[in-house]
Amino acid sequence: MMVSRYGVVAAALGVAGLLWPLAARGTEADAADATPAAPSRRGDVEARLRGRTFPSVFQAWNPADNVKNEPRAKTLARHDLVFHGPGYFGLRWDGSPGGVATRFDRGSVIRGTVLRRQFLALNPNMILLAEIRYRDAPSNFLPRDHPWWRRKDGRVVPGWGEGGYLQLDFSNPDFRRHVAQRARAVVETGVVDGVMLDWWHDDDDRLALAQAVREAVGPDALIMVNANDRKTPRTAPYVNGYFMECTRSATPDDWQRLADTLVWAEANLRSPRVNCLETWYHHSRQDLNLMRATTALVLTHSDGYALFSDPNPLPKPDHGHDWYPFWDKGLGRPKGAGAKRPDGVFVREFEGGLAAYNPMGNGEVVLEFDEDLTSRATGRRGKSHRLAPCDGDILLRAPVPAVSP
Repeated sequence: MMVSRYGVVAAALGVAGLLWPLAARGTEADAADATPAAPSRRGDVEARLRGRTFPSVFQAWNPADNVKNEPRAKTLARHDLVFHGPGYFGLRWDGSPGGVATRFDRGSVIRGTVLRRQFLALNPNMILLAEIRYRDAPSNFLPRDHPWWRRKDGRVVPGWGEGGYLQLDFSNPDFRRHVAQRARAVVETGVVDGVMLDWWHDDDDRLALAQAVREAVGPDALIMVNANDRKTPRTAPYVNGYFMECTRSATPDDWQRLADTLVWAEANLRSPRVNCLETWYHHSRQDLNLMRATTALVLTHSDGYALFSDPNPLPKPDHGHDWYPFWDKGLGRPKGAGAKRPDGVFVREFEGGLAAYNPMGNGEVVLEFDEDLTSRATGRRGKSHRLAPCDGDILLRAPVPAVSP
C-alpha cells in the first residue's frame, strides 16, 4: 500500500471502518437513529474557540502514534483541531471516480454524524476540517483523459512526487466552481466545521478559488489554507486560518519569520481565526527544546494551535508525531496579550500560570518571579527558572510533576 502524508491508502481514501471501529457503546444503534448534523454556525464555532484552554495542539492528517493502549478516538481528541480528507470523518463521495462527485452518500453522512458526536463528546471544543483537493490528487481521482488534469505539452503534469499524485488545473474556472461545490457539500453535511486547502500561494487563480469557495460555503464556515511561512494579503479576507507547515527552522531568521507570519495572520485573516503552526524535528522526536519553543512561540504570539512532527522527507506518513506531556492542559485561558521583555524573552500570562519563549539567537535568560512556579520542562518549582535559547517553558502556579525527560 502507498504510504504518504495521509497515511496508507485506506486513510487517504477515507475507509472509515478501518480508521474508526465505532468503539463507543451503542454506536450502531445511534447510527441507525442518527440524522445528519445541521451545518455548524459561527456562534457554535466561536463558543468552542472561547471554551478551549491551553496549550492547544492540532493534528495535520496523521495522529500521535506513541500513546499506547488508548482508543484512537481518545488520542485524536487530545488535539483541539484536526484536518484530514472527508473519509477520515466517515464521509464517502457519492460518485465514481470520487473526484467528479459533488455530494456524499447519505449513509456515510449518518456515519460521519455519529463520529462527530463521539469526537465532541471527548473534546467539546474540537474543530474539524475536511481537506478539499484542488492542486493535485491520486491518479484515480478523475478519468485519465479528463480535462481537469493540468497538462504540459499534452501530458499530465506530476504533482506531489512522494505520493505519486498528478496536478489538477485550478486555472480552469469550471474546475474551480467544481471545487467550490465540493466544499459546500462537505460543509452542508454538518460533520465538519469547514475546509482546508493545501499548497497555498497568493496568485490570481487561488484568489479566484478562495472567492468561489467562500461564496459556496457561506460566511460562517471555516477556511484554512497551507501558506507555509508566507503571508497572503490578497486571499486573507476569505480565509480564517493558516496551516503553517514550516519547513525551515534552522536559523534565527527562520524563527523570526515564523513569528512574524503568525502575528500577521492573527491580525489580518478572517475572524474567527484558527492558525496552526507546525515545525519539524532536526535530529529526532526528542528535540524537546524545539518542541517547547514551537509550543511557546504559539502561546505567546497567538491564540493558535501548535504541532511538532516528523520531517516530510522521511519515508513514512507525514506529520506523524508523539504526544508530549508538555502539551497537557494546565494554563487555562489567556489573561492578555503576550509581551517581549527587555532580555528578549516573550511571556504571556494565563489563568494557570504563564508561557515563556526564548528565540533562537538570544542568550540564556534567568526568569525571576514573585511567586513559586513549576516548570513543565524540568518539574522544578521556585521563583527562578533558567531558559535556554530556542526553548520555551510553561510555568504553572500549581505544583505538578516533571513531564519531559
